[in-house]
Amino acid sequence: MSDDHGVFEHALFDVPRTDHGYCVDDVARALVVLLNEPEPTPELGRLTDTCLRFLEDAVAVDGRTHNRMAAGGGWTDAPALGDWWGRAVRALGAAALKSRTEQARTRALTAFHRAASVRSPHGRAMVFATLGAADVLSGNSKDLSARALVFDGISSIAIPMDDHWQWPEQRLRYANAALPEALLAGGTAVDNPGIVGRGLAMLRFLLDVETNRGHLSVTGTDGRGPAQRSAQFDQQPIEVAAIADACARAFDITAEPAWRDGVAAAWAWFTGENDASSPMFDPESGAGFDGLEAGGRNENRGAESTLAALSTYQQARRLGVLELVPTSAASAHPSPPASDLSTSIS
Repeated sequence: MSDDHGVFEHALFDVPRTDHGYCVDDVARALVVLLNEPEPTPELGRLTDTCLRFLEDAVAVDGRTHNRMAAGGGWTDAPALGDWWGRAVRALGAAALKSRTEQARTRALTAFHRAASVRSPHGRAMVFATLGAADVLSGNSKDLSARALVFDGISSIAIPMDDHWQWPEQRLRYANAALPEALLAGGTAVDNPGIVGRGLAMLRFLLDVETNRGHLSVTGTDGRGPAQRSAQFDQQPIEVAAIADACARAFDITAEPAWRDGVAAAWAWFTGENDASSPMFDPESGAGFDGLEAGGRNENRGAESTLAALSTYQQARRLGVLELVPTSAASAHPSPPASDLSTSIS
């Protein structure tokens, strides 16, 4: 799914559609996954540098960010401040904290500061950026650029006013769990227990709404309002990965077993414990399927879905909950080994 330029966005079944090129959204997701791998191979190390170079080049002098690159190189869009800007800031912040060499950390921090000099008018973009800024701030509490972005990101998330709908938006939309995770990360970075408490309450509410008969039943592509509690489709793997990330962070902060169980439920969704009883990853290649439909799954295995499956697996492995997946699902659909990162992304 990658070459010397970046990570290909789309696939037809399990064959990369190289003519569709690359996007910052997926390269940023890939960089975070690569940075979270505890024992990367040399091949993964080279791909990590490729992703970092891609994001460095994407961020313009004024902080706005390109998203789409044509196959073989060359940006096809003007830099702007959409979700991809937030994803780039998120990944650059992670790289500034977690890269394995000082040179790479410095490069990532330089690009982060350039991107963090502006603000997006889009709520999700600010949420993603907050996660990256929180990483930078956790590594250097005196980084004023990261601190300012954390506070601006937190301020972009409204306080729920309805006791029956404890969510800052009238409807659940996409990447929903990233909102409480941003509060958890940001609140921790600025040492504000009240903000952390808001994040935990929002995440509890989200898990309640998105759990059906003992398994995750995440919001579909059309969104979900207060009166909609039945199963929805298409369900996107990135929704489940966002829940895994948020629950893992909540567990790291509180050590409460319920959050660890949330990560287990997210991985179980990928192994078939979902509304269509369909496994959502391919154990042969480690790839993730593009969407859960009422009658099964979308058989395409693009970058976004593959990275969602891999990041969820990483969290489940890190917290030791792979064995908590129901025995029937786990035995029928075995977990990919850590080494599958190389075959899945490369």
